[in-house]
Amino acid sequence: MQIDFDGEYGFVSLEHILSMERYEKFLAKAYHADMLYLAKHKETKANPQNLLPKAHSAIVFRKDYLPHPEPLDLPKGLKIASYAMGKDYHHWFLKELQIIAENLKRQYPHEEFLCFVDSKPVLERELALRAGLGWIGKNACLIHEKKGSFSFIGEIYTTLKLQADAPQVPDRCGTCTRCIEACPTDAIKEDRFIDSNLCISYWSIEAKEAPPENLRKKMSSWHFGCDICQEVCPWNEKAFGKDFFLQRHSMKIEDKIQSLRWILTASNRDIESKFQGTALLRASARHHRRNAVLAVVDQNLIELAPEIRSLAQRFPDLLELCEWALKDLH
Repeated sequence: MQIDFDGEYGFVSLEHILSMERYEKFLAKAYHADMLYLAKHKETKANPQNLLPKAHSAIVFRKDYLPHPEPLDLPKGLKIASYAMGKDYHHWFLKELQIIAENLKRQYPHEEFLCFVDSKPVLERELALRAGLGWIGKNACLIHEKKGSFSFIGEIYTTLKLQADAPQVPDRCGTCTRCIEACPTDAIKEDRFIDSNLCISYWSIEAKEAPPENLRKKMSSWHFGCDICQEVCPWNEKAFGKDFFLQRHSMKIEDKIQSLRWILTASNRDIESKFQGTALLRASARHHRRNAVLAVVDQNLIELAPEIRSLAQRFPDLLELCEWALKDLH
């Protein structure tokens, strides 16, 4: 089999049902918050053949995203998770896998190939673990010993019977608890679970409402997603250097004010146009405004109080959050 891919890949057998014990435990603890689709996905995740009948194997791919392979010039001064600092990987990475699948189809014309990039109910990290691409850290991220954890995962399901399931990479987290201790909201739980009800990424992207008051000042100015638990990981420190992440977040106050003012005053169309083609459109324009208000309070940017007052008048659904913010600014 010939595969041209800039990254690592491995093979996994799909002929037996994937272990669902941990996933069911995750759901039972309600760690999925209001992402009800995760419960609906359980049956398909347990049975890969629901996506591709007669699927025997998966080719699992790991691709670095720091630095971003498809970078874009996004507003300065916003804390955005590294994976979103460029073109939306759901599109370009999927196209990359589809080209690989087309080449494989030419090699094996009687077999079927179906590509996924965080787009269907697939237990991606378990597949990557079984493919020998890394281990699952205490922060629930896939960690590669040399490259760290800033990576995309994609899969090609196939009817091919491949030599699958590589030797499992040893868990190298040891006694380290840096990620657990660094999480401002205590979202990292035992047994490598993330409680979405407490997760900054969840509240800045997936959640429909503003976070509860006890979490609002713990969002650490993250506008979209969060990399805290990855940035403190020794394996990422080893891969990128001790001061790399400090330098990434050394933003000028003028840039912060300018970007936050723009989001607070921009129209829906302007926000959607600016973020077109990026993962940031996972959050609506309303959510971007919500996150901007939280960042203003976190940074105590009192000079943006007029913009927040105007926002409360323009968008009554954000009134409570704006009133809370104005009361806190001093």
